Amino acid sequence: MRSTSRVSLREPSYFVLAALLDGRLHGYAVVKRVEELSAGQVKLAAGSLYSVIDRLLGEGYVVADGEEIVNGRARRYYRLTESGHQVLAQEADRLAQAARVVHERLTQRPTWRTSPA
Repeated sequence: MRSTSRVSLREPSYFVLAALLDGRLHGYAVVKRVEELSAGQVKLAAGSLYSVIDRLLGEGYVVADGEEIVNGRARRYYRLTESGHQVLAQEADRLAQAARVVHERLTQRPTWRTSPA
């Protein structure tokens, strides 16, 4: 498992972890929740979802949490771990700080508008 002291998640991983804040979900529910949370900006196909899930499992940020058979197919469930919750919170803080820096600069008088052409 990697250290949570320096976090930088890719957007799909960030939104998968965010989806699991709602509690235990199966793969298709994760895909739908990610799309909803990202306002349609992140759309995961099954292959890319399970690549993200495998990576998050390996890092200890999610765990498999049961399986059931629905219409003859296995439906696996996943949930966020405490370290997954922590890394998600750290990444949200990092992104918020980065956004604050830009928003603060945008509200200051922009020098590019006052410079001669």
